[in-house]
Amino acid sequence: MPDTGEPKPLNPSVIKSKALPSGSNIPGPVVSQIAQPSTFLRLPILNRTIHETSQKINAVDSEQLSGLLVLRDGFNVVWRIKSVRACARLTTLALQNAIREFLKIRTSYDVLPLSFRLIILDTDLLVKKSLTILLQNGIVSAPLWDSHTSTFAGLLTTSDYINVVQYYWQYPDALNQIDQFRLSSLRDIEKAIGVSPLETVSVHPTRALYEACRQMLKTRARRIPLVDLDDETGRQMVVSVITQYRLLKFIAVNVTETEMLKKSVSEIGLGTYKDLQTATMDTPVMDVIHIMVKYSISSVPILDENGRVLNVFEAVDVIAIIKGGAYDELTTIVGEALSKRANDFAGIYTCSEEDRLNSIFDTIRKSRVHRLIVIDDENCLKGIISLSDILKYVLLHGEINE
Repeated sequence: MPDTGEPKPLNPSVIKSKALPSGSNIPGPVVSQIAQPSTFLRLPILNRTIHETSQKINAVDSEQLSGLLVLRDGFNVVWRIKSVRACARLTTLALQNAIREFLKIRTSYDVLPLSFRLIILDTDLLVKKSLTILLQNGIVSAPLWDSHTSTFAGLLTTSDYINVVQYYWQYPDALNQIDQFRLSSLRDIEKAIGVSPLETVSVHPTRALYEACRQMLKTRARRIPLVDLDDETGRQMVVSVITQYRLLKFIAVNVTETEMLKKSVSEIGLGTYKDLQTATMDTPVMDVIHIMVKYSISSVPILDENGRVLNVFEAVDVIAIIKGGAYDELTTIVGEALSKRANDFAGIYTCSEEDRLNSIFDTIRKSRVHRLIVIDDENCLKGIISLSDILKYVLLHGEINE
C-alpha cells in the first residue's frame, strides 16, 4: 500500500554510497558521502517556562515537567503532585500513558489515508509473477488470498523471497523448477529450511489501534493486515495493511505528547548495541542473506575496515537482485549489489546516543524511516534502532503486566 505525497528526507540526514559501474572490480571500501552524526535530529530547544524550585532536578525532567502543564484536549487531566522530584520521576510514564490512551480510543481504520491502493495476490500465482507485480507497483509486500476457500491466506513479504533463495541454495537441483513454483507452496519451503511460517495474523479495522500495536509486538510482525467480514456473505474481506512506520507516523502527527519525550536514546536504552551482525562491501550477497535468515533480521550494516558505516544492505535489496530470475547474481559482492539501487534511493538515517526520542518522532513525522543507525563522532557503528524498538518502548515501558 504505497503512500502518496510523502516528504523527502532532509539531505544532511542520509548516507549514500557512490554508485559503482556494473561489473567493476572493487579494490577496497567504497567512499561514502556521510554527514556528521545525527545532524538531522538536532532540533531547536523549545522555550518552556519552568517554575523555580529549591529542589534540584535535571534539565530533561524539567522540560518534561513543564510540558505536562499543557493540558491535552480530550483527556482533561490535571496533574497535581506536590513533590517536584516525585513529579519528575513520573513525567515519562505519564507521557507514555497519554500515548497509550490515544491508541485505545482510535481504531486501526483511522490510520488509513483518504485514498490508497491495495494489491492482493492469489495463492495460485507463480512466485516469479508475484515478484514482477511487486516491482512494477513499487511495493514490498501484499496480502495473499485463497480463492478456493475465499479466505485471507497470510501476508507475502520480502522474507518469503529470501526463504525461497535460501531453499534453492540448499537444494540446487530444484532450481530448474522455480518457474513453476506457486505462492501456495511457500509453507513447504518454510518447513524445508526450518524458518517461521507465513505471517497470518490480522486485526479487525474497527478494533482499537492499541490492539494492532500489541499484536505486532507479540508476533514480531512489521505490518499487519486489516480483515473484515462481509455483512451479506459472511466471508473475509481484506481492507488494507498497516505498517509499523504508518502507526508511528500517525502517533507522531496526532499526539503532541511525543514532543515532550526529552529522554535521550542512551538514557532509555533504546535499540540494540550488542552482538550486531555486520558485513563489508566485499562480502558475498549470499552470506548476508544467510545472516538475515539465521538471526531473523531485515538489514545488515556495511562497514569499512575501521568500523565506519558505509551503507546498509536491506532485505528489499534481494528483490532487486533476483528480478527476472537472475539467481546466479546472488554470488556477487555487496558493493556491486548496492550499486544497482535506484537513483532515488533515500539513503540511510543515523543518530547518536545523545539524540532525544522527541527528535526521532519528528523525523518519523517528516520522512519515511525504517530504522536508525546509531553512530559516534567518527561515524563508527554503535547500535541499531528499529521501529519495533520505538513501538515497544512507547507501548510497554512502565506498563503493568507488560
